[in-house]
Amino acid sequence: MKPDGLMTLRSSHGPAETKDRLVEAVTRSGMAVLARIDHAGAAQKVGLDLRPTEVLIFGNPKAGTPLMQEVQTMGIDLPLKALVWQDEAGATWLSYNDPSWLAARHGLGSRKDKVLEMMSTALENCARQATGST
Repeated sequence: MKPDGLMTLRSSHGPAETKDRLVEAVTRSGMAVLARIDHAGAAQKVGLDLRPTEVLIFGNPKAGTPLMQEVQTMGIDLPLKALVWQDEAGATWLSYNDPSWLAARHGLGSRKDKVLEMMSTALENCARQATGST
Protein backbone atom coordinates (compact mmCIF):
# COMPACT_ATOMS: atom_id res chain seq x y z
CA MET A 1 0.00 0.00 0.00
CA LYS A 2 1.38 3.40 -1.01
CA PRO A 3 0.25 6.32 1.16
CA ASP A 4 -1.31 9.25 -0.71
CA GLY A 5 1.20 11.86 -1.82
CA LEU A 6 4.26 9.82 -0.86
CA MET A 7 7.02 9.53 -3.44
CA THR A 8 9.46 6.65 -2.89
CA LEU A 9 12.66 5.82 -4.78
CA ARG A 10 14.87 2.79 -4.31
CA SER A 11 18.47 3.70 -3.61
CA SER A 12 21.45 2.00 -5.16
CA HIS A 13 23.39 2.89 -1.99
CA GLY A 14 23.15 1.88 1.65
CA PRO A 15 21.30 4.04 4.22
CA ALA A 16 24.34 6.01 5.45
CA GLU A 17 25.58 6.84 1.95
CA THR A 18 22.07 7.72 0.77
CA LYS A 19 21.67 10.15 3.70
CA ASP A 20 25.07 11.72 3.05
CA ARG A 21 24.30 12.08 -0.65
CA LEU A 22 20.95 13.66 0.20
CA VAL A 23 22.61 16.22 2.50
CA GLU A 24 25.06 17.05 -0.29
CA ALA A 25 22.31 17.38 -2.93
CA VAL A 26 20.09 19.50 -0.68
CA THR A 27 22.96 21.84 0.20
CA ARG A 28 24.07 22.12 -3.43
CA SER A 29 20.54 23.10 -4.45
CA GLY A 30 20.52 26.07 -2.06
CA MET A 31 18.49 24.58 0.76
CA ALA A 32 19.61 24.36 4.36
CA VAL A 33 19.60 21.15 6.40
CA LEU A 34 17.74 22.02 9.59
CA ALA A 35 17.61 18.72 11.46
CA ARG A 36 18.19 15.00 11.32
CA ILE A 37 16.00 12.60 13.28
CA ASP A 38 17.51 9.16 13.77
CA HIS A 39 14.55 6.95 14.67
CA ALA A 40 16.70 3.80 14.78
CA GLY A 41 19.16 5.45 17.15
CA ALA A 42 16.33 6.61 19.42
CA ALA A 43 14.83 3.12 19.41
CA GLN A 44 18.19 1.61 20.34
CA LYS A 45 18.46 3.94 23.37
CA VAL A 46 15.30 2.40 24.83
CA GLY A 47 16.26 -1.17 23.99
CA LEU A 48 14.21 -1.58 20.80
CA ASP A 49 15.36 -2.65 17.36
CA LEU A 50 14.55 -0.68 14.23
CA ARG A 51 16.21 -0.96 10.84
CA PRO A 52 17.94 2.25 9.67
CA THR A 53 15.24 4.93 9.60
CA GLU A 54 16.21 8.60 9.52
CA VAL A 55 14.36 11.80 8.65
CA LEU A 56 16.21 14.75 7.16
CA ILE A 57 14.45 18.13 7.49
CA PHE A 58 15.51 20.86 5.06
CA GLY A 59 14.24 23.85 3.16
CA ASN A 60 14.56 27.39 1.91
CA PRO A 61 12.34 30.15 3.36
CA LYS A 62 12.21 31.85 -0.05
CA ALA A 63 10.16 28.91 -1.34
CA GLY A 64 8.21 27.90 1.75
CA THR A 65 7.21 31.30 3.10
CA PRO A 66 5.03 32.31 0.10
CA LEU A 67 3.10 29.04 0.51
CA MET A 68 2.53 29.72 4.21
CA GLN A 69 1.53 33.30 3.43
CA GLU A 70 -1.27 31.90 1.29
CA VAL A 71 -2.30 29.08 3.62
CA GLN A 72 -0.61 29.23 6.99
CA THR A 73 -1.38 25.59 7.84
CA MET A 74 1.27 24.62 5.26
CA GLY A 75 3.65 25.27 8.16
CA ILE A 76 2.82 21.85 9.62
CA ASP A 77 4.31 20.20 6.52
CA LEU A 78 7.15 22.65 5.90
CA PRO A 79 10.08 22.66 5.88
CA LEU A 80 10.44 19.71 3.57
CA LYS A 81 11.53 16.34 4.84
CA ALA A 82 12.75 13.06 3.46
CA LEU A 83 12.88 9.64 5.06
CA VAL A 84 15.78 7.28 4.35
CA TRP A 85 14.90 3.76 5.44
CA GLN A 86 15.89 0.16 4.99
CA ASP A 87 13.33 -2.57 4.40
CA GLU A 88 13.33 -6.12 5.78
CA ALA A 89 15.18 -7.39 2.69
CA GLY A 90 18.01 -4.87 3.20
CA ALA A 91 17.05 -2.50 0.35
CA THR A 92 17.40 1.23 1.01
CA TRP A 93 14.60 3.63 0.10
CA LEU A 94 14.07 7.39 0.13
CA SER A 95 10.54 8.72 0.63
CA TYR A 96 9.19 12.28 0.61
CA ASN A 97 5.87 14.09 0.38
CA ASP A 98 4.98 15.48 -3.05
CA PRO A 99 4.71 19.28 -2.61
CA SER A 100 1.67 19.37 -4.94
CA TRP A 101 -0.07 16.84 -2.72
CA LEU A 102 0.76 18.99 0.32
CA ALA A 103 -0.72 22.04 -1.43
CA ALA A 104 -3.90 20.11 -2.22
CA ARG A 105 -4.06 18.87 1.37
CA HIS A 106 -4.11 22.46 2.60
CA GLY A 107 -6.42 23.79 -0.13
CA LEU A 108 -3.78 25.94 -1.79
CA GLY A 109 -5.08 25.11 -5.25
CA SER A 110 -3.18 26.61 -8.16
CA ARG A 111 -2.35 29.93 -6.51
CA LYS A 112 1.35 29.12 -6.21
CA ASP A 113 1.89 26.70 -9.11
CA LYS A 114 5.30 28.16 -10.04
CA VAL A 115 6.65 27.85 -6.50
CA LEU A 116 5.26 24.33 -6.17
CA GLU A 117 6.74 23.30 -9.51
CA MET A 118 10.18 24.61 -8.54
CA MET A 119 9.94 22.91 -5.14
CA SER A 120 8.81 19.61 -6.68
CA THR A 121 11.60 19.67 -9.26
CA ALA A 122 14.27 20.49 -6.67
CA LEU A 123 13.03 17.77 -4.32
CA GLU A 124 12.87 15.16 -7.08
CA ASN A 125 16.36 16.09 -8.30
CA CYS A 126 17.80 15.84 -4.78
CA ALA A 127 16.12 12.46 -4.24
CA ARG A 128 17.43 11.13 -7.55
CA GLN A 129 20.96 12.33 -6.79
CA ALA A 130 20.84 10.77 -3.33
CA THR A 131 19.60 7.40 -4.57
CA GLY A 132 21.69 7.24 -7.74
CA SER A 133 18.56 7.39 -9.91
CA THR A 134 19.78 10.35 -12.00
